[in-house]
Amino acid sequence: MSVFESVFESIAERPPLRPVVSAAAPGEGAQAVGRGLVPVVPALREVLPDGGLRRGTAVSVAGGDAGLLLALAAGVRETEGGWAAAVGLPDLGLAAAEGYGLDLRRLLVADDPGPHWAEVVSVLAGAVELIMLRPDGPVPPKLAARLAAVLRRSGCVLLVAGPWPGAVLRLGVRSGRWFGLGDGHGQLAGRQVEVVAEGRGSAVRGRTARLWLPDEHGAVRPVQERPAQERPVQERPALERPVLVEALEAFEVAEAPLDRMAVV
Repeated sequence: MSVFESVFESIAERPPLRPVVSAAAPGEGAQAVGRGLVPVVPALREVLPDGGLRRGTAVSVAGGDAGLLLALAAGVRETEGGWAAAVGLPDLGLAAAEGYGLDLRRLLVADDPGPHWAEVVSVLAGAVELIMLRPDGPVPPKLAARLAAVLRRSGCVLLVAGPWPGAVLRLGVRSGRWFGLGDGHGQLAGRQVEVVAEGRGSAVRGRTARLWLPDEHGAVRPVQERPAQERPVQERPALERPVLVEALEAFEVAEAPLDRMAVV
């Protein structure tokens, strides 16, 4: 019996460590939990076919974009447990994770599990709501299928930085642009990106959204078509001529009679 087989059999024999969610906090996040979803931040709901991350599934983040990975994981704080884990992500910035909304007090980190990453994921899946993962190499389809069974039993969501065989959803950043830097000076103030989501079922055609990822405050929000400072000022309606004449007649004009004044 191989190491992976013994690990998966031992996981199957014991009940999951994470309690089943029976109640949720009020709000849209609670509605997502009630539908069997892990909530996401509001800006990402429109790009996901279910408006959240389906429990017990694997989601691939193309290119391993760290900002998108953290933005997708941030909604886990709205679940009853609120626990997440990061596996094989030694370069993950904890300050950035907190900026996106993750609770560092409920984040488990396994920086370098090496070739044992699958064993670590299978154990953590029973204890946390969501796992962020970067495998140490290509994932064999057979191993991905075994982990998929673990995810279905536990209800944990697996966010993979890179490709994943059988992922129900694939997201990526198609284009991006940083703001804030001038000609060799300045500070980064934010990044505008186009996020693309595609997959099976209702997501097969793909969905897109233009987002700040992040904005100048470190938050994720949609890119407005026209910023507030560029919106046209609403013009005040012009006074009708009789009203203007009555206003002029209220003043004493010494130089010329009113009938000689030009009213525009």
